[in-house]
Amino acid sequence: MNKAIPVVQKYMTYTPKSIGFDRPLSQAMKLMSDMQIRHLPVLKAGELIGVLTDRDIKLVASFENIDPEKVLVEEACSFDPYFTSPETPLSEVVSYMARKKYGCAVVMDNGKLAGILTETDVYNAFAELLETRLKH
Repeated sequence: MNKAIPVVQKYMTYTPKSIGFDRPLSQAMKLMSDMQIRHLPVLKAGELIGVLTDRDIKLVASFENIDPEKVLVEEACSFDPYFTSPETPLSEVVSYMARKKYGCAVVMDNGKLAGILTETDVYNAFAELLETRLKH
């Protein structure tokens, strides 16, 4: 008996924090630190334009004379993020994330930010699937 492959919405983080493209990097850094998150969708007029990661911040911070109060999020974020829909099979998204070495997939529903599937969400899904489907 085969069970259906779950879809992304079962494991994604709903209504993730996001930040405007024109906000100072310092604000993003504080939000990410306070929320203990490593991926922050970047929006412009409500539209997804990128993702700011902890890796992006570390790269920008490594440059000399960088003031996080003056650098904008759009100057540090990665554009054209990987995104998917809530109904996409989890196996498809996880396979793509692994192949491309992506730390997250932004989940969009009808053009709006609906969630985010992070590596941590994937680990939780994997643990649950191992427990429920492979346990004897």
